[in-house]
Amino acid sequence: MNGKSEQKLIYPGLAGFYETWTDIAYTLVRVIIGCILFMHGWGKFGTGIGGITAYMAKQGLEPAVFFAGASMFLETVGAICVAIGLFTRFFAAALAIEMAIAFLDVHLARGFAVNKGGFEYVLLIGIVLFAIAVRGGGPYSADRAIGKEL
Repeated sequence: MNGKSEQKLIYPGLAGFYETWTDIAYTLVRVIIGCILFMHGWGKFGTGIGGITAYMAKQGLEPAVFFAGASMFLETVGAICVAIGLFTRFFAAALAIEMAIAFLDVHLARGFAVNKGGFEYVLLIGIVLFAIAVRGGGPYSADRAIGKEL
């Protein structure tokens, strides 16, 4: 032991269930976050690069065209890569940074509630993406299939 005591399950019979589902649950989180971000990014294509650039400029993010293009790329290509677990750490970290920028520059001043433009959505997504960046693709990922990871 390394000085830390281990927690014991109240219902030890659940240990097998938890062991079986741990990797699957993580994969579900990774896939669903990727899908949510993809849908968010895909919607930006309906607005177009001009509209997203104008929005970024209005938020004070300059050069606005860079931020618009980066968000469209990360929230589509990057989101697909997170969902399938390809270059997972890189794209999850890049998307977490994007969420941090959105948190600080756009949503923080509006408070917590997402229905008032607040930060709850970007905070949740950003923290989940940070955790994915730290853990990587996991056992059910393209990264694992090719045997390489950042």
